[in-house]
Parts: sequence; C-alpha cells; structure tokens
Amino acid sequence: MKQKPQITDINRSRYDFRFAEDAGDLLASGITPQIIREISEEKGDPEWMREFRLHALEIFARTEMPEWGPPIDGLNLDNIVAYIRPKSRMNTEWDDVPEHIKETFERLGIPQAERESLAGVGAQYDSELVYHNVRREVAESGVVYTDLESAMHDPRYAEMIRSHFMKLVPPTDHKFAALHGAVWSGGSFVYVPAGVHLEIPLQSYFRLNAKGAGQFEHTLIIVEDEAYLHFIEGCSAPKYYEAGLHAGCVELYVGKNATLRYSTIENWSKNMYNLNTKRAIVEEGGRIEWVSGSFGSHVSYLYPMSILNGRGAHAEFTGITFAGEGQNLDTGAKIVHQAPDTSSHMDTKSISKSGGISTFRSAVTVTEKAVGSRSSVSCESLMLDDISRSDTIPVMDIRTDQADIGHEARIGRISNKAVFYLMSRGLDEQTARAMIVSGFADNVSKELPLEYAVEMNNLIRLEMTGATG
Repeated sequence: MKQKPQITDINRSRYDFRFAEDAGDLLASGITPQIIREISEEKGDPEWMREFRLHALEIFARTEMPEWGPPIDGLNLDNIVAYIRPKSRMNTEWDDVPEHIKETFERLGIPQAERESLAGVGAQYDSELVYHNVRREVAESGVVYTDLESAMHDPRYAEMIRSHFMKLVPPTDHKFAALHGAVWSGGSFVYVPAGVHLEIPLQSYFRLNAKGAGQFEHTLIIVEDEAYLHFIEGCSAPKYYEAGLHAGCVELYVGKNATLRYSTIENWSKNMYNLNTKRAIVEEGGRIEWVSGSFGSHVSYLYPMSILNGRGAHAEFTGITFAGEGQNLDTGAKIVHQAPDTSSHMDTKSISKSGGISTFRSAVTVTEKAVGSRSSVSCESLMLDDISRSDTIPVMDIRTDQADIGHEARIGRISNKAVFYLMSRGLDEQTARAMIVSGFADNVSKELPLEYAVEMNNLIRLEMTGATG
C-alpha cells in the first residue's frame, strides 16, 4: 500500500542549542520580597523604581491567575528563576561580548543582520542586555536607542522613563503585568524626535538560555510628531523539560502624524509559557502597524492592543500563528477607538496540526466619542489534520451608531480538490500540500522585512515525509 505523506513539525535545531549556566549566576527561584530587593540591588535601581517593584509585588500577590485563556497550571512560579546575573557588562563593541554569547547570536544571524540591513541592534541574553549599538548617523539625527536601564540612570532621559514606564500597562492590568513590574530586567528604550524618519529598522533580539527561568524585558518606544520608525523584535529559547516563562512588556507612544511599525517573530521552545503584554497609544493622524508571527511556546497569551486616542488615528494588525503538537496558542489583537474618524484593520492567519490548538481573539471597542470610525476584522484558519483545533472568538463593543464595523472568519482544512488540481498540473502530493500552506501564509510574509520573512518561511516550511500519519 502506498503510504500517505505526513506534515512534520517545524525544524527547530537552529534554536535548540544551549550553554550551561553557572549556578552562582542564578538568584533563588520564586517571587518573594527578598528576591525583588536582590534584583533591585543588583541593578542599582533609583529609589522610585525600588518602591515601584515592591508595590507591583503586592498587586501580584493579591491578583488572581487569568482564566480567559488556555490552562497554565503547568507553570509553577515558585520554581521560576526571575533573574540571572550577567556574565558581562553591556557592550557597544561586538568583539567585547563573551565568546559563548557571541556564538549564540552568530548562530542566530544577528551580527550579519546588523551589518547588512539594520540601523541599530540590541541583544539580550537571559536577564540583561549584553550588546547594544546604533549607527553614528542615526545617533546624530537625535534618535536614542539604548538599553532601558542605562536610559533610566541617564539624567537626559531619566524623567522621560519615569513618566512613561508602565503607564500604558499598569501593574493592575493583570497578574503577569504585576509580576513584570516587580521583576522586569533588560529591554530597550527608543526615542525618535519630531520629524525624524528612520528609514532603516532597529532590532532587538531576546534569547533565554537558562532552564527553569523567566525573561521579563521591557521595551519602551516614543515616536514624536511627524516621525517614522520600524522596530523589529525577535525571540527564541532552547528546549528544556522544565517550564520557562516569558512575561515581557512593550509600551509604544505614537505622536501626531507619526508612524510606528512593530514587527515580531516569536519562536520560543515548547516548554515556554509566553504571557506577553504589548500596548500602543496613537495620537491624531498617527499610525501603528503590528506584524506578528507566533510559532513557539507551549502556551501563549498574546493580544497587542492599540488605543486610537486622536482624530484620524489608524491601527493595523497582521499576524500568523502556527500551533503544532503540544501547543495551545491563544493570540489576537485589541483595538480601542476613542476619537472621531479613527480606523483599524486586523488580518490574521492561523495554522494548526498534530493536535495543536490555535485560538484567535479580537476585541474592538468604539466609544461614544469615536463617531465616523471604521474597523474590519478578517481571520482565516487552516487545520492540516483531523486532530487539530482552531477557534475564533470575536468581541465587539460599539457605543455609537455612526461607525462602520465588519468581521469575517473562515476555518477549514486543505481542500482535497485543490491538492488534486495541483497534482493534475504535474506536482506530487507533498509539493502540492506544501504550496497550499505557503500560499496561505504569503500575505503575512510580504509584510515582514526581508530577513525576517526568510526566517518565517523557514519556520513554517512543512517537511513532507513518507511516514503514515
């Protein structure tokens, strides 16, 4: 009997290498006041930040675990190491980075990307930034791109950090926002002055190497009026049998008639719980563009939120999710229209296989003030076998009848007719199925910068084998 082809999982060998940690680098596991004080002491926090951390810990202790998404009972926070001491100070010269860390990022292609197509790069390894650099001409234009902690201690930016830090995502938002406020470490600060158009992207890459640990970076970006920025974020971790946690936070401030494009490829290993929070506020005539690829983690809760705060502000969200065996990825986006003539569009794709579960949640809120606003949501899901699952959960809260709101969802499997047609044109079954899936994801890959489109295509490349499914 002829064997049917099977679609196998993503080949993650590029990401699964790891280096041993020295036990002396790790703080004790768990989330306690003593741990928070140790983190604050290690980092030399100003007094206001030390108090902020301890207050966030109090909120964390009294806030219930979230119940809206997939179960996360496999995550025991008492076993998570919240902070890993850096083996090196933050460097601005690549040659000064420790060899094993350089090897990690060389394998991931970060230095090559910097040389070829980026205006600046930040690289975080476990809890701290190990490398940050920006082109001279970019710095001379007034753009600030540095690690958040250096900015917090710099008199030129300290007050800007204090007035913006966790104002969009307060610790009261949910339990893991409170956890982030208590234990955050690392991350990037970007400031683009009014009228500056940075045509070449900036990129930060976050690598969690240690087992049983958490990564809690904070990204804060301020794009002033009439300015433009494309920021790229990449994440990965090797596979362990202990649960790991990613609970970062992204806060984006987009000024009048400014544009911020935020592209992400998240490729955590299947032992990771990705409970990340991202939020943007957009002023009059401004524009936020999210491009998101979610391919890794055991469980994900990820719903970037855009608050359209000024007349004519616009938000776009383009995303793709791939859920394979052992993955339950709960993703989507939120849009809040709270000014007249605002507009938004969501366009998402999800792929599930081998029992993977993909859930798309959209939430569109249109307030009484947002007359003349428009919003459209389109989501498509593709299941590659009989044991996978895909769900769509739209929520719309419309408080004015002077708005145009639409939602479209499609869920299905690979059409045998489409496969047969392609085979009749000379393709074998394996190639036909792979072509259908690649075409399904094509609109998202077109939105990514070239080097990340290549990575995305590598991540969702479907290998056809001769084994029976």
